[in-house]
Amino acid sequence: MIMKTDNIFIGTGRRKSATARVRIFPGSGKITVNNKDIAVHLKVERFIKMATAPLTTVSLGSSFDVEVKVSGGGGVGQAGAISLGIARALQSHNSELRSPLKKAGLLTRDGRIKERKKSGQPGARRRFQFSKR
Repeated sequence: MIMKTDNIFIGTGRRKSATARVRIFPGSGKITVNNKDIAVHLKVERFIKMATAPLTTVSLGSSFDVEVKVSGGGGVGQAGAISLGIARALQSHNSELRSPLKKAGLLTRDGRIKERKKSGQPGARRRFQFSKR
């Protein structure tokens, strides 16, 4: 879902079981996730870099404030969802940014999700040990 309201640009991102609703608007570069600073919420530097990749790719990190509401999943899933949401919001702000974001692979939704456990097995693919007799 991509929406535009005056100077607020909205994008939704999903990854694994995480969902992020992102709002970007002109500002000083402050990023808040669930009303906390991004470093407090994500904690791991690799996740923070993954989440802010769209802003660094198009060199707009210091010109937009970002507000994110994220739920579900773990650290990697939430960082991926935030990244996709920011990329979609930037694209709705300026359609010329689509080319560099697409080239960096930031507009592609990663569809890999956890495979369900099947009945008669201990896991999704794992089988019980075969006994001949």
